[in-house]
Amino acid sequence: MILPSNLRDELKIPLGKLIPNDSSEKESYIRKIYSEKVVITVGDATSELLLEMGLIPLLHIVDGQEKREKRSPPETESISTELTIKNNPGEISTESFNLLKTIFDQKPPIRLLVDGEEDLLVLPVCLFAPENSVVMYGQPNEGLVIAEITDEVREKVQKIVNQMK
Repeated sequence: MILPSNLRDELKIPLGKLIPNDSSEKESYIRKIYSEKVVITVGDATSELLLEMGLIPLLHIVDGQEKREKRSPPETESISTELTIKNNPGEISTESFNLLKTIFDQKPPIRLLVDGEEDLLVLPVCLFAPENSVVMYGQPNEGLVIAEITDEVREKVQKIVNQMK
């Protein structure tokens, strides 16, 4: 599925609460959410932020890039399952979509290494995440988005996915 250009602006609107990069309350807010919800992270910087805080997401999805620049994936020894998938920039591959339908059946914590780009995988994660989940991802140059997975979020994401080609 390829993201049409008319949907790019819609995806710039956070799916949840945006915590600015310079917020002094970011760490305490993340810890509070982590204590109450199942946490999934998408993106190298977001995953690294939690891992450096000693918080292990149920699933973290990384591609070894940050703002299109190569980097090493976040370091952690707390991985039970590690999977790799190919996913081109600006797309959600059929394999990625299908894997994310069933990935939550794997033994956690899970790391999904993406060969390509992981940004749009936020969408199927929102569709298939377990109840009581939040998805955390970076909003470039703005901050951290914490999207609580509700029926409303799932419906919004499904409408976006339905418009992809």
